[in-house]
Amino acid sequence: MMMHQGLGLETFNDLPRRKAVHALYECCGSVTWASQVADGRAYASYSDFLTRADVELGELSDRDVDVLASTHPPIGRTCAGLDAATQSVLIDACRMYVERFEFGYIVCSVALQSDGDAPRAVLMDLGHRLDNDRDTERKVMREELAKINRARLQKLLGPEGGWPPY
Repeated sequence: MMMHQGLGLETFNDLPRRKAVHALYECCGSVTWASQVADGRAYASYSDFLTRADVELGELSDRDVDVLASTHPPIGRTCAGLDAATQSVLIDACRMYVERFEFGYIVCSVALQSDGDAPRAVLMDLGHRLDNDRDTERKVMREELAKINRARLQKLLGPEGGWPPY
């Protein structure tokens, strides 16, 4: 769970650098990324902020991305409520993925839950991605990390217009 949520862009822009880096680190898990995004303040709009976050993620080295990816728990071990057989298949598929690409499988689960059958959607996604070459899959993995970051950054800031007064 993130400690910093619903700050709003103005409050985020006004945070001391140390606190801004900490809040951003909660979203991504990379000190390098968090420092670069914090140093880009003050952001004029949510769009500017999210664009900078995406650009800085794209600038991370493969080594930094691999370290970041390693902080995400294996998907087969995190899907709640799975029967043992489905969980076993997911774990095996993730293991095959790591053996093939030498980095962990990352997927933005929010995007896969739209049809209500996340385990099936994850297995289908894994199957398609196992057909990729290493360079293509590294690009896809970075895109999934960007989706995860964006969802977390939106929690960090809260709604663009701010929270309604109560």
